[in-house]
Amino acid sequence: QVQLEESGGRLVQPGGSLILSCTASGRTFDDYTLAWFRQVPGKERDFVGGMSWSSKSTFYADSVKGRFSISRDNAKNTMSLQMNSLKFEDAAIYYCAARPRPTRAWHASDYDYWGQGTQVTVSS
Repeated sequence: QVQLEESGGRLVQPGGSLILSCTASGRTFDDYTLAWFRQVPGKERDFVGGMSWSSKSTFYADSVKGRFSISRDNAKNTMSLQMNSLKFEDAAIYYCAARPRPTRAWHASDYDYWGQGTQVTVSS
């Protein structure tokens, strides 16, 4: 059983930084793509960035390129999202997701497994 758990969400001021973590368990993820999505109430769940687990190849939404960075700790089966220069529009519940294919995907419907989310609030 694949399980994903996010942590690290909190309140941060505009321009600040924050690191979110996703711990994955239940199996090895050599053939998986893991990704971050975010969602605000009443809106769709939007892609933030992703990583092919085995190759560590990353890809990002245009809205976060140059500000957010994804990294992997294979020994701990964790994926981190380093967020810099945070903006009001970055406030959301952030979710970790996984799919059992090593190819890139940008839509929530392409992912099979989800964590429960962690809240990021951006406020002055």
